[in-house]
Amino acid sequence: MKKQTFLIVFLLAAVLLYLFVFKKQHHSLQVPVYYPEGVKKTMVDGKERTDSVYHIIPAFRFINQNGDTITEKSFNNKIYVADFFFSTCPSMCPKMMTQMNRVMAAEQNINDLMILSHSVNPEHDSVPVLAEYAKRVHADGKKWMLVTGIKKEIYDIAMEGYKLPISEDPREPGGFLHTSLFVLVDKERRIRGYYDGIDSSEVNTLINDINILSAEYKTERTSSKTH
Repeated sequence: MKKQTFLIVFLLAAVLLYLFVFKKQHHSLQVPVYYPEGVKKTMVDGKERTDSVYHIIPAFRFINQNGDTITEKSFNNKIYVADFFFSTCPSMCPKMMTQMNRVMAAEQNINDLMILSHSVNPEHDSVPVLAEYAKRVHADGKKWMLVTGIKKEIYDIAMEGYKLPISEDPREPGGFLHTSLFVLVDKERRIRGYYDGIDSSEVNTLINDINILSAEYKTERTSSKTH
């Protein structure tokens, strides 16, 4: 258990260090893309073009509070914010849910925005439990998905997909160690930002970045129509 806890703490420290350095390097009005993994070369109009290749969120399959199967395809052409919680969480989860409601209220006019909240305790958080919890936190079942599923798959996507630490730990409130970070994901399933979900100023930054990202996509659509 000590080794597992040390690994989780080490991963969280590594993520926070990465975020500190990364944010220091980006001050423009564009929302940065995280985790470059290489380059791809293609030929366009007879000329070689080099594009960066970034980490993307892998495919997934979970069940939401309505009993519907949710996959990565459910978020096609959507910007979304992901986080991790559990329904019996006595500490930071209620604060996170309050802040996520702020996001939904502020961005209610952005039709291509969704929320994806993963339970870290799927053995307890069944569909009926999530349905009741969704009522408590005022989660819109069409735009805010609270999901359960196979525990290993949820933990794998947290650590390998969203690059977030997660673990069972009886010493933590409620028995689970997880982060309060919200993750902004774009329509290409690339990570565009991390924000502390219990810090209102960080959530303000998230709301601003969603607006910027949404505007970028609108500009791209307008540009494609004129060519």
